[in-house]
Amino acid sequence: MANNLVIPVILSGGSGSRLWPLSRSLRPKQFLPLTANESLFQLTLHRLKDLNPGALLEPIIVANDDHRFLVAEQCREINVRPAKLILEPVARNTAPAIAIAALAAMIDGKDPLLLILPSDHLFSNSPAFLDSVQAARADAEKGTLVTFGILPNYPETGYGYIRAESAFAGCKPLKVAEFIEKPNLEAAQQYVDSGNYAWNSGMFLFKASAFLDELKQFDASMFTACKSAWETSKIDLDFCRLGKEEFSKCPSESIDYAVMEKTQKAVVVPLDAGWNDVGAWSSVWQVQAQDAQGNAMRGDVILESTRNSYVHADHRLVTLLGVENLVVVETSDAVLVAHKDSSQDVKKIVDRLKKAERPEVESHREVFRPWGSYDSIDYGGRYQVKRITVKPGAKLSVQMHHHRAEHWVVVSGTARVRIGKSEQMVTENQSVYIPIGEVHSLENPGKVSLELIEVQSGSYLGEDDIVRFEDKYGRA
Repeated sequence: MANNLVIPVILSGGSGSRLWPLSRSLRPKQFLPLTANESLFQLTLHRLKDLNPGALLEPIIVANDDHRFLVAEQCREINVRPAKLILEPVARNTAPAIAIAALAAMIDGKDPLLLILPSDHLFSNSPAFLDSVQAARADAEKGTLVTFGILPNYPETGYGYIRAESAFAGCKPLKVAEFIEKPNLEAAQQYVDSGNYAWNSGMFLFKASAFLDELKQFDASMFTACKSAWETSKIDLDFCRLGKEEFSKCPSESIDYAVMEKTQKAVVVPLDAGWNDVGAWSSVWQVQAQDAQGNAMRGDVILESTRNSYVHADHRLVTLLGVENLVVVETSDAVLVAHKDSSQDVKKIVDRLKKAERPEVESHREVFRPWGSYDSIDYGGRYQVKRITVKPGAKLSVQMHHHRAEHWVVVSGTARVRIGKSEQMVTENQSVYIPIGEVHSLENPGKVSLELIEVQSGSYLGEDDIVRFEDKYGRA
């Protein structure tokens, strides 16, 4: 048995648009507690705790720059310290992200095994997942590129397939014969019946050098751009920022198109561990506990004469009567009602929202920041009311606004407020006023969360009316 440590590489740049309205571009599905109290991202990290027995879990995480504080906070919550937290300045698909991770792993002459994982998949049988990884290690150590194929139990037309050279048996690695795009139903049924086809999971195991050697051979321009972006990267707090200009020159390709469909070194290891990519609301319904009528629900929900439906209530009571096969998802600012069989088409709604430049596609009413969060609870033509929560020890940037004044009322906790050159402590039921154009800052010096109500008034209330002078989170 090889003794080389396996370094998990977590790809967390997806948008999860098919799970709108819960999943938004600034807080996509991997960071949401869709099926448990922890997010899909956190569940992915938990699944890896026994990957290298006796060793710390120190993954390489490749993330969207907009999600950097979400990633850092969710790692902190479950006591995981990434070996590298790499920020992509622009999205360039999976092949460049994996290439950057491979370059980051090969420091000091090391050439570890990399376990490439999406951050938003579920497994009902984590030990079986780890068994398949162990079965793949010997082949990966020899320089092959291992992909994991999900053994299909029904003819799915929404996934790509991998054809092995022979029928699967146990966890034995088999030579990849072909990668196949999403089939029609008749072809999918033939694949399931044949015994040598598997769903393409998007998970891989290989040595860092083995992947980079193949990438150099098949897409030299991508390798060069990634190498340049890595060499011009800079450390910012706990993050590694890639060179933006260099990474922007990189072709945007998936690992399948860039390498796996071209290499002669690909093998597939079968994986039967209760996998679900949670790619649509019908998938969320599948993995949730269901009542005797086949309904799954989260939140304050009452159902009567309802069958085979999924209901998610975030902020208020949701009731269904005399219906079946529905998906109903309620959030503070949007409600989705869809037939369960149409849940793959939610992206069409998201595309229309994008075209109309609607804010509901980007963020929720509650927006998370590195210092805490704010919830826009009311607004009008020249005013907006927010509920602001500041974590203990956190501080908003030193800033000013050109078009709005602000009135802060502390509900609980203690605030240290700077307005101009003066500084004061503001406690429960006290308030302060910040005029237009005045430099100010807000800090929570206490041990408990600071809760306050902010009333904004002025001719323009957009979030881009912020001039930052100092910021402990590197946003100035």
